[in-house]
This record gives sequence, C-alpha cells and structure tokens, in this order.
Amino acid sequence: MATSSSSCEIEQLQKGCYSEWMSVQATHIVDLKEVLTSHRSKDDHKLEEVVGKIVNDFQKYTEKRSELSRRSCSSYFAPSWNSSLENGLLWMGGCRPSSFIRVIYSLFGSQAETQLSQYLLKVEENVEKNHGGSMSDLNATQLVKINELHMNVIEKEDKITKKSANLQEDVADMPIAIAAYATDLVDGDVLVEDALDKHEEGMAVLMAEADKLRFETLRKIVEVVTPVQAAEFLLAGKRLHISLHEWGRVREERRFGCARTDAAAATEGAGTEESKRSATC
Repeated sequence: MATSSSSCEIEQLQKGCYSEWMSVQATHIVDLKEVLTSHRSKDDHKLEEVVGKIVNDFQKYTEKRSELSRRSCSSYFAPSWNSSLENGLLWMGGCRPSSFIRVIYSLFGSQAETQLSQYLLKVEENVEKNHGGSMSDLNATQLVKINELHMNVIEKEDKITKKSANLQEDVADMPIAIAAYATDLVDGDVLVEDALDKHEEGMAVLMAEADKLRFETLRKIVEVVTPVQAAEFLLAGKRLHISLHEWGRVREERRFGCARTDAAAATEGAGTEESKRSATC
C-alpha cells in the first residue's frame, strides 16, 4: 500500500473527489427541481434524460472512489472531510444501499398521507400530484418488486458485513498479535506491515463491492419506478445527503467551537493543571 507521504497525497485526492461529488449533487438538485416543475405527464423524455445522467454520474463517482481506494482505503472508513455525525452513519465507506429503498417507503407514506388528508378535507389536489406518477402512485407490481429488491439488498449487505468482520478478526491474529505482545512499542516490523497491507487491500475490495451494490440498487430502483418517481426519489436522496453533511458540520462547529473557546479562556486565566483540566470537555 501507499507510504505515509503518498498516503497524505492520496487522501487529498479522495477529499477532492468527494468535494467534487457534493458540488455535482447540488447541481443535480437544481436540475431535478427544474425538470419536475416543468414536467408534463405525457412527456417523460426530459425526465429520463436527467435521471439517466444522474445515474451515470453516480457510476463514474463510484468507479473513481474504487480506483483511489485501491491505493489507500483507510480514509474512506472515517473520512476527515466528514463530520462525526456522518461517520457514525457510514457502512463500508458510504450509505447502506437498503437506505435508498427506505427513502422510497418514506416518500410513499408521506405522499399517501397527504393525499388522504386532502381527500377527507375535500381539498383540490395540488400540482405535484399531477406530475403523472408521483411516489404515492406506486402500484402493487412496483411495490412487490421494490420489496423483493429490498430483501435481496439486505442479504447482500449482511454478506459484505460478515466478510468485513472476518477481516477485522484477522487483525488480532498472527503475526500482529504476537508482535504486539512481544514489544511495548510495535515498530514497523515487515511481517506486521505486510499483514496490515493485506487487511487494507481486503477492505478496499469490500468497499468496491459495497459501491457496486449501491450503484446496482440505484439502477434497479430507477428501472422499477416511473421517470417522475425516479426524479422524486433522487431529489429526496440527494437532499438528505447534503442536509446530513450540513447538519453534522453545524453541530460540530457549535460543540467543538464552544469547547475551543472555553479552553482558550481557561488557559489565559490560569496556568495550573487543575484549570487546564476543567477547560476540557
């Protein structure tokens, strides 16, 4: 795997790849909102074009991630460019593919509830309902296919998780365990370095497998739903991703920014160990 100096360079490339993807997603949101607003139920061509481009962009992103992870994958499992909130939600360097389907269920339930309320209150249906195939219009055949996909994806997620657990167990196996027991400070022993490199290579393979599952899940969802349903789903998913990133950033600024301010004030006010300890969270 990469040396310490090249690892830093690779991490910067990985961070740049992520930043670029976030910018692309922001553009996707604008495009989706525009095409949904101007959509006419008998003309799905523009919707299909936008949805197809978004799916292709996601495929390119996963391929680029896979290429960078083969050089060094550790950063993807606790990215420095993410907040603690986001890292706590990660599965194999990203979101769970099954969460895509849960977004569909959430949209379906929310829109169905809204339409029921409108019907009971005898309120005229709004414009969004007339898109021609919103998520609340999922039919029985679509729901069966989505449910089957959900079960299949969960099964594949479990298999990848088990493989990851096996790799983690190998870290406590020879020669790493023996080297750690034999010395107080584990130096860069060749056998240990080789074992850790092998583990990281294995995790890179699993992350690529997880990314492939994420892409295949997205592609199959788009195949099952109508163009307008696909656009609504993609819009909801991208808004969720960007919102989580922003929520996590704001929470950390509020918490750690306050902690840093308190620590600086305490250090200026007193130099004792007691005052320094009291300034930490």
